Amino acid sequence: MFKNTQYVSEFTQFMQGYLVDNPEVAQGQLEGRALLWDKAPLDLDERVRAAESKVQQKPYPYQAD
Repeated sequence: MFKNTQYVSEFTQFMQGYLVDNPEVAQGQLEGRALLWDKAPLDLDERVRAAESKVQQKPYPYQAD
C-alpha cells in the first residue's frame, strides 16, 4: 500500500499554527521538561552511599513476626 505522506490532521495543523503564533509555549514546555526530567547525574560515591543506606523491606510489611 502507498502511504499518504501529504496528509496532516486537523489537530496537527491547529497545533502547528498555535505554536507559530505563541512561541512562548514551546519555551514553557522546555522549562517544564527541565524541571521534571532533566536531572544532573549522581556521582559514583553518592550512588554507592545511597545503595548502602537502603533499608531492606520485608516481603509483607503488615505481617506480625
